[in-house]
Amino acid sequence: MKAFFIRIWSVIKNKYLLTLIVFGIWMIFLDKNNLISQFKLRGELSDYRDKKEYYLNEIKKDSTTLHQLFSDKQNLIQFAREQYLMKRDNEDIYMIVKEKTEEE
Repeated sequence: MKAFFIRIWSVIKNKYLLTLIVFGIWMIFLDKNNLISQFKLRGELSDYRDKKEYYLNEIKKDSTTLHQLFSDKQNLIQFAREQYLMKRDNEDIYMIVKEKTEEE
């Protein structure tokens, strides 16, 4: 049993192994760019990439809508009437609003 402890003590006393252990502890827990913060940053990066894809799709959709609106005057008039309730001078607009029931 004593030989076992002596052998373990000689391994622990090895300066290269001790340096490697200290370096590992430093990189995992103590450094500014430690592994824990790197995993958190990797998760945030993934979220930002998902948001980027969403916004690129929205930009593409809005670009096609703008192109359709400005390519035809009739589409622009229809959009203004539906979205912003615009009207001509000789027209009246009536809005029909459904009341919400308790079940909704």
